Amino acid sequence: MTEISAAMVKQLRGRTGAGIMDCKEALGECGADMDKAIDFLRKKGLATAQKRAGRAMSEGVVESYIHMGGKIGVMVEVNCETDFVAKTDDFKEFARNIAMHIAATSPAGIVPDDVPADVLAREKDIYRAQALETGKPESVVEKIIDGKIAKFLKDVCLMNQAYVKNPDVSIADYLNEVIAKTGENIVIRRFARFQLGE
Repeated sequence: MTEISAAMVKQLRGRTGAGIMDCKEALGECGADMDKAIDFLRKKGLATAQKRAGRAMSEGVVESYIHMGGKIGVMVEVNCETDFVAKTDDFKEFARNIAMHIAATSPAGIVPDDVPADVLAREKDIYRAQALETGKPESVVEKIIDGKIAKFLKDVCLMNQAYVKNPDVSIADYLNEVIAKTGENIVIRRFARFQLGE
């Protein structure tokens, strides 16, 4: 059995923000392999998030972010279960980071269902024209369109986007990490992004 040192636990905790006991358990389960332990904790965070999904979230914050000398502004509402968690630095930092991410990426919605039907229809028309232009048969064109729409939704939906401060994780992964850390269900409820002149 591999010895789990305090330094290893500290390193894992620094990389994931998980609790000491969770880090120790993850390293033990993964034979002290740091990368496997990180994946273990992320999966555990996802399982925790799914368990908490049914809980009511009536607390939280409205956070704002102004960028480029007042040219772009974002307001985002992030909800949690208790006022206690809403006041923690981790929760507030998460809300600020989400507002900053929205300013940078201008998502069309939080999840794919939020993307307006007319936007999807316009994208499909563009992809169909592009595929037909290359001379592909109609049966192949539909598959091409489906693939391009899936990629489009990944790019424009907040939860699917790669987090700008750490492109190795999606916003959904980041949210699950915060849920695991706080022990409460958290949801990004809504946002508004303003850009001067638009």
